[in-house]
Amino acid sequence: MDLHDRTRVSEVMSTPLETIAADDPVREAARRMREKNISALVVTAGGGCIVTQSDIVGAVADGLDTEETLVSDVMTEDVETVTPDLLMEEVAAMMTMYGVKHLPVVDDDYVGMISSTDVAAHLS
Repeated sequence: MDLHDRTRVSEVMSTPLETIAADDPVREAARRMREKNISALVVTAGGGCIVTQSDIVGAVADGLDTEETLVSDVMTEDVETVTPDLLMEEVAAMMTMYGVKHLPVVDDDYVGMISSTDVAAHLS
């Protein structure tokens, strides 16, 4: 990454933010991700939680019923977040350090999502 790159998260993040309720079935999360062509949703009233494609694949691989299993049963809790003014090089470093592919963007409230795909597209 160019060390002089001053691109901020706000310039690259995906908006509007797509959300899902913790008590929705996993199948609904999968449907929304496919419909919106995204790979993560912020869980409302989840207190810093997201559900990702990897979470859903894990549920299916474990043989869970995606109609009966709730998002709260498979979501990733206590996720790291970033602010809209953070530099992209810092986002890339955070994703590497925490081993994550998605970081919700927070500015008083959730405002967007930055993904490893966004970072890769920015770098190319």
